[in-house]
Amino acid sequence: MAAAAAAIVALGTGTGIAVASAGDDDGADQPITGPALAEASRVARAETGGGRVVATEIRDEEGYYEVEVELDNGRHADVHLDQSFHVLDSSEDRGSDAGSP
Repeated sequence: MAAAAAAIVALGTGTGIAVASAGDDDGADQPITGPALAEASRVARAETGGGRVVATEIRDEEGYYEVEVELDNGRHADVHLDQSFHVLDSSEDRGSDAGSP
């Protein structure tokens, strides 16, 4: 099978949501879709104080849902949720993948 990359773009109340599956965790790499995507995105943006959802995954090793949010400062934060969309943890990526001007 070819490497899969799925993208979903949806517009909410003034906030764009872009979702992709990257292929770097435990092999599942299934993006969140449908109503679960809307709820997970809402909870993750509330946890991070805003930003834009750039990637999601179901059954990540740290939680049932993982939502990656690009913050206004260009950095990324990972928010892990349980199956009921409660925040398990969140952390800002310290890597250099966000780039700098």
